[in-house]
Amino acid sequence: MTSAAQSRTTNWRGLIAPGLVTLIALTILVSLGVWQLRRLEWKDGLIGRMQSRIHAAPQPLPAREMWPKLQLVDYEYLRVIARGVFEHEYETVVFHAGGDGVLEAGWLVMTPLRLPSGARIIINRGFVPMALQEPATRAAGQLAGETQITGLLRAPEPRNVFTPADKTDSRAMFVKDPAAIAARFALEGVAPFLIDADASAAPGGWPKGGQTTMSIPNNHFSYALTWFGLAITLVIVFGLFAVRRLRGS
Repeated sequence: MTSAAQSRTTNWRGLIAPGLVTLIALTILVSLGVWQLRRLEWKDGLIGRMQSRIHAAPQPLPAREMWPKLQLVDYEYLRVIARGVFEHEYETVVFHAGGDGVLEAGWLVMTPLRLPSGARIIINRGFVPMALQEPATRAAGQLAGETQITGLLRAPEPRNVFTPADKTDSRAMFVKDPAAIAARFALEGVAPFLIDADASAAPGGWPKGGQTTMSIPNNHFSYALTWFGLAITLVIVFGLFAVRRLRGS
């Protein structure tokens, strides 16, 4: 075998290991891109279902015996109707930084609604400015007697590493969490979900309902493009490497 042939053979053999590594990496990148496209399809369907729920006629609440085993993702943003009596003595406020039509920081008023069965549902009644944190400053809005509420069923708001600790010396909290509110006041029979009340006007104008934010990130298409772009780049880089190697440079 001539020295030139030996050199070409050596160059080809030298591509085996880099080629295998490139193939493995390419498979991973393409798989990630395909997975993001599947996630995109799932997310588009989810958003479509939630949009249809928001604009649908209100539905009865899930039966109380179903509450412990509810898959809340199947009920998120479902428009529901509930009737009961507000327990204002257990009212809590959750900090709201503003946005979505609210130009100032303030509070979301969270009040248990006691149903005729004795069960309770935490109602996000809506926004009040910082100065109206105390119920006495908006007494007209403290509805008495049986009340009908229409709104959107919501899952509890999760905490993260940036969530401040709830204040123990006041009724202020930082997440919409029915379980935390129930624990604070030792309430029994509290639903594992809450209801964001609609924008029906309250006496005195406060709280202002209709504060639901439908925030569902859907960046899967751009993520897929990123993975596929990296896959294409990898093929080009390996191709250039292989050409240089075979030419013996």
